[in-house]
Amino acid sequence: MKLRETISWLMGTLQRGLFPYFEDCSETPLTPKQKQLIQILEIVQVEKSVHKTAAQQWMGRKIREREAIARAFVAKMVYNYPTTRSLITALQETPNVRQICGFAKKSDIPSEATFSRAFQEFAGSRLGDRVHDLLVETNLQSELLGHISRDSTAIAGREKPISKPPKEKAVPRKRGRPGRGEIRKPKSESRLIRQMTQEVQESLQEIPVGCDVGAKKNAQGYLESWIGFKFHVDVNDCGFPVSMVLTSASVHDSQVAIPLMKMTSSKVDYLYDLMDSAYDAQSIYEVSRGLGHVPLIDKNPRGKEVLPMAPHEALRYNERTVAERFNSRLKEEFGGKNVRVRGYEKVKLHLMFGVLALFADQLIKLVG
Repeated sequence: MKLRETISWLMGTLQRGLFPYFEDCSETPLTPKQKQLIQILEIVQVEKSVHKTAAQQWMGRKIREREAIARAFVAKMVYNYPTTRSLITALQETPNVRQICGFAKKSDIPSEATFSRAFQEFAGSRLGDRVHDLLVETNLQSELLGHISRDSTAIAGREKPISKPPKEKAVPRKRGRPGRGEIRKPKSESRLIRQMTQEVQESLQEIPVGCDVGAKKNAQGYLESWIGFKFHVDVNDCGFPVSMVLTSASVHDSQVAIPLMKMTSSKVDYLYDLMDSAYDAQSIYEVSRGLGHVPLIDKNPRGKEVLPMAPHEALRYNERTVAERFNSRLKEEFGGKNVRVRGYEKVKLHLMFGVLALFADQLIKLVG
């Protein structure tokens, strides 16, 4: 389904058909926020990608239905609830939200422990990534995108940073030519050079993903540090997230650029790569051009004077602010600041639920 067809379906089916149905079934009228939740859940349809483990079980206590729990986790991001306990409280006190998520009665709402077990199952099955890939395939794959803006944002964790092994001290060697019989160890290739010929998964396996300490200059030029992770994302001109990677906080932005480019190129067709000065590396330029794109990267002066971009390039480069707006909305409106889980897979799933809600919300904004 093309993007304009999705928007037309959204205008017709949801606003003229689904809203009146819910209002007839509920005791109280729908609020604007509840209508937004209905639209987002109908666009995302996360329940269709949940593994039907309950139907395959034949021994022991029956596993509760997971579809409604998955919808509830998306609702948690829409309402920006900080904890699962606050989500359960809202489901118990708001009949409309409970029915929208799929719980017919208050007694059908599972316990917090059941929500936690379901979340762990969703993380293990990569539910968020699978649903997001389906959204991109359905809405963006048939479109020609102009710019892909690449950026990262800090994600604060709630766990201790992993201890890194001490670096091996380089053995000093004599200057000049090697002596007779002396064999010197050749310099190892940099990660960026290896990524040029590696597959995406092979490149991502080399990138650290554990919780550690990161540092980054803010907009005012001051160095800020945090304990947690870093979320790297590719965003198109309309604010739709196309690809994302979660890494350790200490990973430099440039180390994820090439895998992200290859991931995004396998999903959609686009023309320009927009990146800030942290991505100014020759390998990134070469891979971008090799994939048929035009790289527009802000030059890193490295202590030298550089020429400014041409006016037409600077005009296109200004579109990169869409990635910054995406990061801001993810953290302020869709749970990016409320990471209460621990471990890479669970943190990634928490952020992906927010990404799914944000993707659908951007589609709704196009309708408006």
